[in-house]
Amino acid sequence: MTSALSGFVLIGAIVLAGWAARRWSGLPDDAQAVLGGLAYTVLSPCLLFTAAAGADLHLLLSEPLLVSAAAAGICFGSHVLVSWLAPGERTPGATVTGALAAGYVNANNIGIPVATYVLGDATLAVPIIVLQVLIITPLVLALLEAATTGRVSPRAILAAPLRNPLVIAVALGVLVSAFGLHVPAIVARPVATIGAAAVPVVLIAFGMSLSGRRVLAARHDRVPTIAAVILKIVVMPVVALTLALALGLPPQIRYAVTVLAALPTAQNVFLFAQRFGAGLTLVRDATFLSTVGCVPVLLLTALLLG
Repeated sequence: MTSALSGFVLIGAIVLAGWAARRWSGLPDDAQAVLGGLAYTVLSPCLLFTAAAGADLHLLLSEPLLVSAAAAGICFGSHVLVSWLAPGERTPGATVTGALAAGYVNANNIGIPVATYVLGDATLAVPIIVLQVLIITPLVLALLEAATTGRVSPRAILAAPLRNPLVIAVALGVLVSAFGLHVPAIVARPVATIGAAAVPVVLIAFGMSLSGRRVLAARHDRVPTIAAVILKIVVMPVVALTLALALGLPPQIRYAVTVLAALPTAQNVFLFAQRFGAGLTLVRDATFLSTVGCVPVLLLTALLLG
């Protein structure tokens, strides 16, 4: 519990530094976007390549990942039902992004720091990243294109992952691990060093994004937003723990899958909502609230299971 608390304090301190920098340091208005772009295109791909290249690919077909996938699927479906029952009209695109907000975890920006500082192993987040980036994301892009334009372009769906630096980095890392390839030190060391900067930079950028934000201002989005937050940080970890217990997974693995299931909504969901103009306010508020609300949930999980 002490190590977990220390990890959360470290994460919180870095996020707070980003918030303070955005509020009082007089940085340019685009500072957050610049840091985010740097992390997205350079730092995180290096980190993900290093982690994927050294990961055990048997984890990609393991029971823990099946637990994580099942818990996410249950939350996706539950939020779709809530969206149908909630008052007010909702577009198909907003239904898709709202469902994502309820089960698509921030395995990169928050998951890697939590896996690093709390679980003690950054590679624990890699299988979920691979699942979300290589499988869920292409499906989501197809659904959103169909929902917002009424048509699906197979070429666009196939090309989208090839333009995503995170997808490319994970795919290359998986290939290195699968074939047992040796990456020369002259390449591996710079990549690993650059990747080491990803965690603090993304946390600082996220802290900047929290400055001056208002939440739940749109009344028609309040019910699905609150539902997404509850599903994400309460229901999903409970489902993951229940499934892990039913499968008889070891205590250490139960702890890991529960912690990873309690991670907040991924900022990628906001990017999807922004790109397709679907459920933008809902996703923005759910991402913020789930990020703040996941801290006591993660601390409680560490106290009970860690």
